[in-house]
Amino acid sequence: MTSADPTGPFLVTGGAGAIGSQLVRALIERGRDVRVIDNLSSGSRSFLPTSPRVSFSAADLRRPAEYEPLLRGVSQVWHLAANPDIRKGTADPTVDLENGTLATFHLLEAVRRNDVPHVLYSSSSVVYGQATVFPTPEGYGPLCPESLYAASKLASEALLSAYAHSYGIRVHLFRFANIIGPGMGHGILPDFLAKLRKEPTRLEVLGDGRQAKSYLRTEDCVGGMLLAGDRARERVNIFNLGAADQITVREIAQKVVAATGGHARVDYTGGSRGWTGDVPVQLLSIERMRALGWAPRWTSAEAIDKTLAELLAVESH
Repeated sequence: MTSADPTGPFLVTGGAGAIGSQLVRALIERGRDVRVIDNLSSGSRSFLPTSPRVSFSAADLRRPAEYEPLLRGVSQVWHLAANPDIRKGTADPTVDLENGTLATFHLLEAVRRNDVPHVLYSSSSVVYGQATVFPTPEGYGPLCPESLYAASKLASEALLSAYAHSYGIRVHLFRFANIIGPGMGHGILPDFLAKLRKEPTRLEVLGDGRQAKSYLRTEDCVGGMLLAGDRARERVNIFNLGAADQITVREIAQKVVAATGGHARVDYTGGSRGWTGDVPVQLLSIERMRALGWAPRWTSAEAIDKTLAELLAVESH
């Protein structure tokens, strides 16, 4: 692979999403020119900052002809585009295969043809499946995904690793906990609020409420990715990104009910899982990130409180 200009523009797939748009803002604050690709299936152009440093293209990653010219001269690709809804992928098994694994393959081929030296990828903690070690370190195995979404993330990680070793590309693989923040259109808080809008006196909660997971604010997630991208220089770099603690679904439901008037009854459907493919307990080891000098600013509960307040403020307007 030829040496790319390190001052060249960055490209962000899924850059009009909740995480991607915050990453774009952080990159232009660093003085970078950013090219954004998004099919707008879950993102919005309104999330993107208005800046001469940002250009936007609506494109489908499965069709390289729609976007490959945008990779010319690019020095980094941040690959965040994916189906964000595990349950959607379970209902239609082609969703994650096409929009995750195959999209990643086509993007990597375009990266290879254009000599892009560095790709950073948003993976997920779900690649671990139901781990038996907590906090779960990056070296945990075997990795046994329990959803098609998780399988797609792990398959994409494998492709990135293979391209790194075969073609000299540096890759960063970030395994996210539950990322929450402004602009999120799916996830536990938007789901609970949508249910209460439909039925204000009752909140149905899938599972028994004892599911316990880590929640990380978008700002912390983006800050961690940028730091690791700067400081970790191996051919393949794998990092967990999450809060250092957990919060249960029951606690989150209680917070949502209290914040919306405190009158709704919480009904649990029962069972240890929220849905097919759900991983009921998740807590990531973040020691690799701590060694780089990163730590989350908010606990899981604080991240929930902050995001809930933001979502309710938007609803009130």
